Amino acid sequence: MICDKSTNKMNRFQLFKELRRHRKLAEKRSIDYEKNKVAKYIVWVMWSLMVVYLVGFAIMFSLIINGSESLTSLEFICGIAPFLFVIDFFVRFLMQQTPSQLIKPYVLLPLYRYACIDNFMATSIFSSGNLLWFFMLVPYAIMSVAFSYGLWSTTLMLLFFWILFVLSSQCYTIVRTLITNGILWWALPVVFFALMALPWILNGFDVFFDIYAWPGRKFEEGNPLPIAIILTMLIIVVAINRRLQYSNIWRELSKTETTKLHSVTRFAFLDRYGEVGQYIQLEIKSIMRNKNPRKSFITATLLVLVLSIIIAFTEVYDQPYMANFWCIYNFIIYGATMLTRIMCNEGNYIDCLMVRKENILSLFQAKYILFTALLILPLLLMLPTVFAGKWSPLMLLSYGVFTAGFQYFMMFQIAVYNKTTVPLNTKFIGKGGMENNYFQILIELAVFFMPIFFVRLIQAAFGNTVSYLALLLIGIAFIATHRLWLRNIYNRMMKRRYINMEGFRATR
Repeated sequence: MICDKSTNKMNRFQLFKELRRHRKLAEKRSIDYEKNKVAKYIVWVMWSLMVVYLVGFAIMFSLIINGSESLTSLEFICGIAPFLFVIDFFVRFLMQQTPSQLIKPYVLLPLYRYACIDNFMATSIFSSGNLLWFFMLVPYAIMSVAFSYGLWSTTLMLLFFWILFVLSSQCYTIVRTLITNGILWWALPVVFFALMALPWILNGFDVFFDIYAWPGRKFEEGNPLPIAIILTMLIIVVAINRRLQYSNIWRELSKTETTKLHSVTRFAFLDRYGEVGQYIQLEIKSIMRNKNPRKSFITATLLVLVLSIIIAFTEVYDQPYMANFWCIYNFIIYGATMLTRIMCNEGNYIDCLMVRKENILSLFQAKYILFTALLILPLLLMLPTVFAGKWSPLMLLSYGVFTAGFQYFMMFQIAVYNKTTVPLNTKFIGKGGMENNYFQILIELAVFFMPIFFVRLIQAAFGNTVSYLALLLIGIAFIATHRLWLRNIYNRMMKRRYINMEGFRATR
């Protein structure tokens, strides 16, 4: 049993060190360790480029504010703090892993109830990721704050922003956890950021900026009052997050599975397609009946719907580069959300799939047909852009066909190397997840950005029409040969089948 709070509290720091050590050992023993190790180096290169950009922004801001007579350097940097907070919050959805915890091995140990939760909270608070913005803030402070206001004011400013970004990490964890429970919780950050922007909406940007520049004026006086206020906010949010993580994890951990009788939905029209039709039914029923696939499908559908409305009825993405990016992004959402996990859901029952020859090949064909059919939805939703004269029919058709051909060809390659089982229903207590796999992140980035560079290169050399025709022909070629490259993927996967099966079993 887990001990209560009266257990020897003096050893908590040592306990946290042990838990952290075990986390690192578990990471090194992970079946994806070597693959993640290589991918991490590439991610570090990307982080290095981001650092260069942040230092560049620091220089730019310093040059602007040093020549300003209306704003001080501390007022300026605190005035833009809301924008930094919002950017940091949303970037975490791309960079930071989901708040899942490896807690099952510690349940029977003599630990107090919140041991693993507190370790998780401490790790998130003192994470090095919360210091990323300091590559901009420290050079800015040296060039524009330290010599004008002294070391104390500079320290107050840096401490204020560190607490601000820790607060952002805790808010992200809360929102990500709630969204995992229900998609409607997206309304929480929307309402919160709307309240933050209320002074701007009611009285204009000058009033908004002046309100948020108030901490800077206090730091000029050496007054730590803003630190006390934001630290109080952080303590409250940490307490909420701690309780939320505990309640979610313990509820999922203590949940007992009960067998319920369900009415079986028959898709009789798919029976005529034999084994492939049966696997299409399996895919559809998996989405309908299991929490995590269903949530991924709903999230992708809502994202496609929202982006299609924004693209069709606003002028936000009318520039040529943005039009290319968001058109292909809208088509690839289903694949990026669900297809990059190919075989990971099936890892829960991989032994059943291996009992007959070419079962998995039929599964690949079913997945390809289903995800190609799903492209009809973004195609129809983006038709208003054609009717409005924003995009040409050839552009829309070529991107859709290119996604169904070449983009899906790239994504299906991941099936050869995926060997981590993703739970169908549990979310907070899994052994591992695709969100922790840096290799998957790199594949998704390649799928999103490489085609854009390719398209822009052809457009610069030959014009829009030739580039769209080129994409159309490439897509048609890969669609026409999909049976050949799916069989190639199947053959390569079968050569690794024992390695992959061992990984699937180890991560269940």
